[in-house]
Amino acid sequence: MPKLWTETIDAHRHAVREAILDAADQLIEGGGLRAVTMSQLAERAGIGRATLYKYFPDAEAVLTAWHERQIAVHLHLLMQAADHPGPAVQRLAGVLTAYAGVARQRHGGELAATLHQGDHVSHAAQHLTRIIAALITEGAEAGDLRDDVPPDELASYCLHAVNAASAMATGSAVDRLVRVILHGLHPVP
Repeated sequence: MPKLWTETIDAHRHAVREAILDAADQLIEGGGLRAVTMSQLAERAGIGRATLYKYFPDAEAVLTAWHERQIAVHLHLLMQAADHPGPAVQRLAGVLTAYAGVARQRHGGELAATLHQGDHVSHAAQHLTRIIAALITEGAEAGDLRDDVPPDELASYCLHAVNAASAMATGSAVDRLVRVILHGLHPVP
């Protein structure tokens, strides 16, 4: 097959897949994870059910792919926050605040718990732990953060603490939470 034809087919497949995942996103936004059915997905994506089944065997596979995409988007957002210019403490605050925003968006229920058991979640969590640990190391080297506890342990503390944001109703509550977490990272006199 000519290269142009292959690239065109690949681009089409990617566009259809993205349209399906966008449809899932809209259905989830409107009615939660249980609102995603193959019929609704096909209708919302503007494709036939037979075409949908060529891409995904069932709604669970669509939800898994949608969740993988969400995790990738969130991780990209967190990496951008870590890469901002400025002191490590300021960048760490940005990462924790962004992660708190992600935690507040989580969907509850058994299906959501199942989606969070995938390898893509554990890989993203490991990557995020490394990002936070690197910022803590940088902050400790600058004298702005404590160095008496290993950075990996402090990163785990940060991630577990910031998960409390999932129960917070306001942005100001999240800001207070992030300030408390950062206060726990201050150097010990």
